[in-house]
Amino acid sequence: MSTHAPAPTRREQILREAARLFAERGFHGVGVDEIGAAVGISGPGLYRHFAGKDAMLAELLVGISGRLLTGGKRRAAEATAAGDGPAAVLDSLIEGHIDFALDDRPLITLHDRELDRLRDSDRKLVRQLQRQYVELWVEVVRQVYPALAEAEARAAVHAVFGLLNSTPHLGRPGALPGRGATADLLHRLALGAFAAAAGVGPGADGSGQRY
Repeated sequence: MSTHAPAPTRREQILREAARLFAERGFHGVGVDEIGAAVGISGPGLYRHFAGKDAMLAELLVGISGRLLTGGKRRAAEATAAGDGPAAVLDSLIEGHIDFALDDRPLITLHDRELDRLRDSDRKLVRQLQRQYVELWVEVVRQVYPALAEAEARAAVHAVFGLLNSTPHLGRPGALPGRGATADLLHRLALGAFAAAAGVGPGADGSGQRY
């Protein structure tokens, strides 16, 4: 049985190239014709898929926030259904976010630079999805480290997101130690940050020595 992922749709191709170009040159530095050229269609042809650049930006930023939340819920549910403990759930959440941070680096840049360009309704939706994603993590972190206060757990989650989302600033892809090694490093750093927040030695199960 084939394990190949389905080929991206034309719409997905447009969004991927738009994200790359927006991240590289800024939203206003990219024209519709350039996005079209990147996927092999005329600029006006893009309007069969999107109303314009604003619609692309909204779908990119709302879309990734929704996918992170949906993916996080799925990972948590799968780990729980398998009988895994909270530490395994946290591991899975970290792995999922690292996949995003390494594979969708342009979207991180785009979020940081262009979120304020969204319509109020879209920006509020992004924030709502992000808050739900944070609270999913906070619940799991507090299960791993029960002594950690809710406010501290939330601060730690935001700090870990900042760490993981630093990937656009780690240099060009070829300058990194390789995807697997980078993912392992980020995973260790994330676990270490949560352990430090709880005042215990590294270890996702909270069984390390208290500092």
